[in-house]
Amino acid sequence: MKTATIVYALALVFGVAQAAPYPPSQLLARSAPNVPTSDDAKSKLDRLTVSPPGPGAGYNRKLFPHWKMQEGECNTREEILKRDGTDVVVDAKCASTSGTWVCPYSGNPYYQASDIDIDHMVPLKNAWISGAANWTTERRGEFANDLRNPQLWATKDSVNQAKSDSSPDKWKPPLEAFYCTYAKAWVEVKSVWDLTITEAEKAALRQMLDTCPGKSGNIFCKL
Repeated sequence: MKTATIVYALALVFGVAQAAPYPPSQLLARSAPNVPTSDDAKSKLDRLTVSPPGPGAGYNRKLFPHWKMQEGECNTREEILKRDGTDVVVDAKCASTSGTWVCPYSGNPYYQASDIDIDHMVPLKNAWISGAANWTTERRGEFANDLRNPQLWATKDSVNQAKSDSSPDKWKPPLEAFYCTYAKAWVEVKSVWDLTITEAEKAALRQMLDTCPGKSGNIFCKL
């Protein structure tokens, strides 16, 4: 493990999500909003409905309209890039022209917005087979553009692509120190949106929540 990754992991454990030190300054990873405490997440996990996944037939990303305009020229993607980045500069069309983003899943920093995907913590297809197939298109659009809950994260594109539509029993972040926050965020999104989980998914989430250091809140510093 590289020294930079060790530094980042230790920072997570002690409550400060800090990226590897790259002169001249140290970078801070940002968190999506409303990540619950580990105790709250465990309680919510126990209350989620366990059910086999629904059929994936009929799923199409277009059934989850994104990225919608939020304010002025800024759509949801640009809002997350501004929220999760450091020293982000945007042009007149709200496109990010420079900045620094720390991928929470790996702990590595990136300096081009083109390297960053906006990941849906609970992937759209997973939502589809967990209850969203029965939603209206309007509700699915609200889910795909959810800025209130820990659903949208600025991540490295290749890491996001590796995750794809996987649930926590099939994919976990490369950075083990992020397991706790990942599970808390996943549970919160499923709870808020009343989505089901599978037995395997629940077991994986419980294991990840067991990595949380005692009674903890968010382990990311939000600048």
